Amino acid sequence: MPWNRRNLIAIEELSRAEIDQVHTTAAAFKKILQRSVKKVPALRGKTIVNLFLEPSTRTRMAFEMAAKRLSADVISFDSASSSTTKGETLRDTAQNIQALKADMIVLRHSAAGSPLYLSRLLNIPVINAGDGAHEHPTQALLDTFTMTEHLGSLKGRKVVILGDILFSRVARSNIWALTKLEADVTLVGPSTLVPHWFTDLGVKVSHDLKSALADAEVVMLLRIQHERQASSHFPSLGEYTSMFGLNKTRASWLNPKAIIMHPGPINRGVEIDSDLADSDRSVILEQVSNGIAVRMAALYLCAGAHPEPVLPPA
Repeated sequence: MPWNRRNLIAIEELSRAEIDQVHTTAAAFKKILQRSVKKVPALRGKTIVNLFLEPSTRTRMAFEMAAKRLSADVISFDSASSSTTKGETLRDTAQNIQALKADMIVLRHSAAGSPLYLSRLLNIPVINAGDGAHEHPTQALLDTFTMTEHLGSLKGRKVVILGDILFSRVARSNIWALTKLEADVTLVGPSTLVPHWFTDLGVKVSHDLKSALADAEVVMLLRIQHERQASSHFPSLGEYTSMFGLNKTRASWLNPKAIIMHPGPINRGVEIDSDLADSDRSVILEQVSNGIAVRMAALYLCAGAHPEPVLPPA
């Protein structure tokens, strides 16, 4: 099917077919990344600006590598090196980038809705690399891509998302993606971080870790989002770990073939023990690697290229 979106702002607005299309395109690009020459000329001559006004390591590097693998020119800068430190507004910054003839902006910002705001102002594509506690669409796309590599169809598969759901944009994007893919999703954590109203999104909510993990085929750990919390939502990290941290005993409650995921950064010894994060069941580093292919797909599709990559001869 043709890709008709100029922007990638939220998973909520994507159809099931569009999610599948991103996955299919990412799978083709992943084959390229496994070759000795990991580059194609798909976006040669395009200039992509990574405007990261909130801290990032994995997402920023993955977008940079993805753009370069597509042969695009990449300019990356953060809040410390931008004129926002002098009082320039996001609007003026973005419009100046467009005036400099950039072809696309990848935006990370602490304010929810900022990528949507820019997409309505600019005539070039905008990709959301995380906006406040709203959404992180490419993370959910790479997470579900990784799950399908291991499980095939996600229809009816039991997926548990464990941790700080309330303040997590990763959780929100994954909820939208997984429900569209017909997975059986359970959110688990303290009641202060996993309020019951999340059931309105078509998922289950539990505060009983053992029953939630029973026979789960995927468990995704989320860190505590201290930077987005105005006050503490539990007495201490130690108490959170004692009740909801994933250790060997609790991992035994999972389906024997279950995979363990984490979008990073990991707080070892808090949401997950180090031996589990580094175990054969962990696909955390696979998520990082798949993030390049998925972001190549997002850049490629939003740039208006043909929806199916034309691969060079093997």
